[in-house]
Amino acid sequence: MHYTVVERELELKLILSPERSIPVPARLSYRTDDPYAVHVVFHINSEQPVNWTFSRELLVEGVFRPCGQGDVRVWPTKSEGRSVVLMALSSPDGDALLEAPAAQVSAWLERTLRVVPPGTEGEQLGIDDALDQLLAQ
Repeated sequence: MHYTVVERELELKLILSPERSIPVPARLSYRTDDPYAVHVVFHINSEQPVNWTFSRELLVEGVFRPCGQGDVRVWPTKSEGRSVVLMALSSPDGDALLEAPAAQVSAWLERTLRVVPPGTEGEQLGIDDALDQLLAQ
């Protein structure tokens, strides 16, 4: 099966306190065979990278207004005069607050939205084709 991948490498900041943060290399990834999700891989000082998967719609909305609840919350803000997107992630292993450059995240999201426009995600899964084949038998 053929699918398209839209990726973007960028540097996030892991916010440790209001005065202290550390850079975290990351990769944003979107795949048309998983059209509702975005994948974020964080390269921290560990043997394995940290992977998070959550709704593309959540990230799109979070660029403009606070959204999400529970494990993933996203909201726009300003930091040192720059537009940024904050992502608060919670897991049994701990919590993290990450800051991403809003322009880079928005540009990457626009690329994903051109590949699979909002509302057409279900077409990527081939469910209608599978149902047609099943009902034709």
